[in-house]
Amino acid sequence: GDGTSVLTSSLDSTAKLWSIESGACIQTFVHERGVVLAALSGDSGSVLTASLDNTARVWSIESGACVHTFAGHEGPINSAAFSGDGASVLTASHDSTAKVWSIESGECVQTFAGHRWVVLCAAFSGDGTS
Repeated sequence: GDGTSVLTSSLDSTAKLWSIESGACIQTFVHERGVVLAALSGDSGSVLTASLDNTARVWSIESGACVHTFAGHEGPINSAAFSGDGASVLTASHDSTAKVWSIESGECVQTFAGHRWVVLCAAFSGDGTS
């Protein structure tokens, strides 16, 4: 990013992009339930949100429109991350799984189901391939 804005998420079911200089809200991204994480894509053109509504979403910063909804977890999503190449999203959920999603298709391409309880965090390796 260019350092002129900040991104926040809230249990009020929104994530918001703000101007640092003016304090004004530039864009609002709305879920059905609380938003526990918001992250900017590497190119700063998209926002990724993770929500207690069991979905993660990718949004266009320019239009504010939802580009993809990743639905398939059976519990709230606690964490999400963009891959380094920007082609995938990783989510971690209360349903004890983590999932990798294709941003292009919106489909789940891998599910990691080895945990016995809530998965709290999701991160790709430094090169974004694992």
